Formats: sequence, C-alpha cells, structure tokens
Amino acid sequence: MHLLSSSCVGSLVLVLATLLCRVSCTETVVGLYGETLEIPCNKGAVNGETAIITQWKYLIGNEIKGELLSKPKNEKVSINANDEYKGRIDMAANFSLLLTDAKLTDQRTFTCAVVEGKDINHYYVNVVVYKAPEGVEISDKAEELEFGKLTKLATCVARDANPAAKIIWLKNNKPLSDDGKGISIQTSEQLDPVTKLSTTTTSTLEYSAKKEDKDALFSCSSQHTVGKQMTSSPLTFPITYPTEQLILQVIAQEPLVEGDNVTLKCVADGNPAPSSFNFHLKGNVVTVNNTNIYTLTDVSRDTTGEYKCSLIDNSSMVSSKEVTVNYLDINLSPTGRVVKKVGEALDLTFQSNSSGASKVSWTKDKVKLLKEPKFHKLTYSDSGHYECEVTMRSLIKKLSFKLLVEGAPVIKQLSKHRGEDGQHKVLICEAEGSPKPSVSWSINSTSLHESPFVGGKVTHKITVVPTLNLTVLCTVSNKFGEDTREISVSPLYEGRRLEREQSEDGDQTKLVVGVVVGLLIVAMVIGLAYGIYQKKSKQGSWKTGERENGSSEEEKKLEEKVEENSQKAEV
Repeated sequence: MHLLSSSCVGSLVLVLATLLCRVSCTETVVGLYGETLEIPCNKGAVNGETAIITQWKYLIGNEIKGELLSKPKNEKVSINANDEYKGRIDMAANFSLLLTDAKLTDQRTFTCAVVEGKDINHYYVNVVVYKAPEGVEISDKAEELEFGKLTKLATCVARDANPAAKIIWLKNNKPLSDDGKGISIQTSEQLDPVTKLSTTTTSTLEYSAKKEDKDALFSCSSQHTVGKQMTSSPLTFPITYPTEQLILQVIAQEPLVEGDNVTLKCVADGNPAPSSFNFHLKGNVVTVNNTNIYTLTDVSRDTTGEYKCSLIDNSSMVSSKEVTVNYLDINLSPTGRVVKKVGEALDLTFQSNSSGASKVSWTKDKVKLLKEPKFHKLTYSDSGHYECEVTMRSLIKKLSFKLLVEGAPVIKQLSKHRGEDGQHKVLICEAEGSPKPSVSWSINSTSLHESPFVGGKVTHKITVVPTLNLTVLCTVSNKFGEDTREISVSPLYEGRRLEREQSEDGDQTKLVVGVVVGLLIVAMVIGLAYGIYQKKSKQGSWKTGERENGSSEEEKKLEEKVEENSQKAEV
C-alpha cells in the first residue's frame, strides 16, 4: 500500500476543485455572428482594487492554452494573441473580454484568471454564436406533377446557419405537413467538419397532385432563432392527368339566325389536352387535327339539330349539344305604293312563320293601331303609311305599304255665320276628295283660312260684306270631277232694318193694348158707380117722398152716358 505525500494530495485536490468549478461555475454568453461580443469575467464582479493581475485565455480541448491578453494592476492591457484573435480582442473597463466580428469558430469556452493576493481564481464562460441562414433556395424542381402519383416536387436548402434552420413547405402560403400519404417531407442537416456546427439544412418534398393544383403556388421558408423568416420565390407545376370529361361548346351570336356562322368547340379536361377530335355533324363525321374547333358557315333552318364531338382514340368519350337556328318569315300583300278608289275594298293579307312565339304590331303614320287594319269600303281617311312589325325575341322584321285613296271631290257642308265684329259674314265650304281638290267661289272675297289637307278633307273659309241678297256658289274640283253647292246670303243693312221694324211694331202693339185695357177699366168704374147711384135713389124715394119721374130721367141720362163711354172704349 502506497501513501501519497501531502504535496501530492494538495495538487490532486486543486485539480478536482478546478474540474468541479468548470462544471458548476461556467457561464454562457450568446452572441450574434459578425457582431461584437462582450464576455464578462466573474459576471463583471472583478474588484480592480484587489486584483493584482487579470488574464484571458481559451480552452483547446480540455486544456487552457490559448493566451489572449492580460492586465496587471495599474498597467495597460497587454495583448498576447498571435492566432485568429489577433486584432479582434480588447479588454473593457470591467475586465470583460471584447471580441469583434464574431465567427462560428468563436463558439468555445473562454477562461478568466484573477490573481488576488496568494489566490488565483478561474472563471469559465461558454460562448455560443448564433447565425441566421444566408437564404433559402429551391433546387431539383420537377418538370411536372402527375395526378394522384407521389412525385418529388423539389428540394429546399437553407445554408450557413447556427443552430440549424427549420424549413417549412408552403402551398398557397399555407404550411404543408407530412401525412404519410399524399405529402412526404424529408429533412437533413449537414455539419461543418471543422467546427462541428450546423451549416446547411436540406428538405425534400414529395407531393401527390390534384387537378386543382394546376395553379397552386409552392414555396419553402426558413425559421431561425435569430433573424427574420425568409421565403423562396413561388413555383407552379403543370399537372398531368388523362381526359375524363368532354364538353361541346356552341359559340354564336344570340339569337342564331339563318345566314350566321356557328363554331363548335370541343373542350377536354385532360392535361395535356387532346389535340385532335371527331365532330359528328348530323350523320357525318369530320376529323380535325391540331385544333378543337369546327365552324359551320351560312347556317339555315335545316342546320337545327344535335351535334357531337368525341376523342379519336376513345369514341365512348363524347359530348353533345343541340343547335337551334332561329328564323322568321313574314309576307304582306300588297306592299309598296297602293292606289285605290274611294268606296272600293282592299284585300289585305298577312302571314308569318317563325321558329318560336312571335308578336305582331301595326302602325299607321307611326301611330300604333290596336289591331290589323281591314278595308271593306275605303274612305279618304284610310290613306296613310301602314307598317307591320313582327318580333321574335331579338329578331325583328318589318313590311309596309302606302295607301292612297283617290276620288272626285264632294262638298260635305256649306255654311255661313256672322263675323265676330258684326261687319262681315263668313262662308265655310268643307269638302272631301283626293288628290287635294281646289276650292273656288262664285264671288270675289277675302280668304280667311284653308285647313291642311288631312285624311282627304279640306276646309275653306272666306269673308264677304254683302250689300244685296246673293246666291253664292262653292265649287271643288280635281282630276276626277267636281262638285258645286250654293248658299243664300242677305245684306248686312237689310237685316238691321228688319230688326228696327220689328221693334216699332212691337211698341205700337203695346200702346193699343194699353188703351183698350184703360177703357175697360173706366167702363167698369162707371158701371159700378151707376149701380150705387140707383140703389141710393131708390132708398131716398122711400124715405123723402120725392117724385119718381125726376129720378127716372136722371137714370136714363146716366145710362146713355155709360153707353157712350162703352162705345168709345170699343173703338
């Protein structure tokens, strides 16, 4: 059995203490790549008054070897580094180590030794350098994706990062995750052989495409402890899949009418799409190559029917469409300029034929009629421009005729009336006929007005100042004949004399009647007085005894007087 000397035991204890301190007393400082690191000594608690010397070194393996710098008390800093740290280090006022332009190789353990009296204290600082990736890029991009088949889409790489960057795949800016079926993501990290630090992260995406992915945007992004998230440029991929459906499209203006062109277009959902097709044209099959359209020109109503298109290599893949050619036929008799005699009949016939429901409307001189005109016995007012319009949806057709009813003129009315000022008379001659009749009068006159010639009618007015009784003739004529009517016109002054005579006769009549009535009233009064007198006379003879002879004579005279007055009254 060997016994250790006291000196050996002391040395062993010192080594063990040092190892325990490295484990339990190590501090960690995190710095960013390319920036300046401040590595504190004893967490910045070094006492400059008691520290005789402060020295910085770093570990190589498990040994303290690399000398960096030292500072004796009351002296300047002495830099001893001759390696990668030369020109990059300095000491702060609090004895911290200042390290500029931090590199990934700086990720190691640094030690600070402080001599205070007879004691030497060692402080260990573990430095970690974080570095964001330089960027992300996509490589090994697939040319196309096959529908329903798991295919390698691309590889995303994030380089020079510490710690390793995390890569996320995106579709339309939404994260994708490995589901073990249609999405598979494989990620790996590559370590630097010298520093043993992560430098590159690689992620490969395998994807089973769907038809709706033909316009999808695929990208990848990197996430790191430091720095902003970086995203690659988006990518699109053609999706290949077999044709599962055909659609026959009919391209034509609406409505499709006779004489138009119509294009048939066969659309397949396959990718790549088929380039050749069969068109089935009402019993005939036409094959087209390097196109998917076929045009029917100058169509007619016979073009109406069912049309189909199909794949050349798969006749069971077919699509059909009904093509309808609209048509509208109208026939009107007569048309153009129609001349008829008044009183005749006009046989008007109208027919229409269309591919759908139609609407018929009539106008005369641009005024809408309620129904189709009928002409059993023509009148001058029937003259005009007639138009028939037939509509079927947006399809419109029109036909027209201009009717002219002609005949000898006829005076419908000849009348007169006194002018408003009472100094003249107005004669009015109203006539019908076509062409427009000319109007003439048998006397010289002043024309007041001639109405417009509308509906075969014309009205002519003249003013006259007659001094004698007149018979005035109105004559209307055109190339078919003439008509004449007369009217009696009395002088204006004779009319006024008759009025005065009538007024005087009336006054005389009133005077005679007044005289007769007055005489009758006088006779009645005299008769009444005579009766009273006789009555009194008789009463007096009874009372006074006067002689009756005298009374009789007086009574006789009174009767004669009454009779005389009565005769005067009758005259």
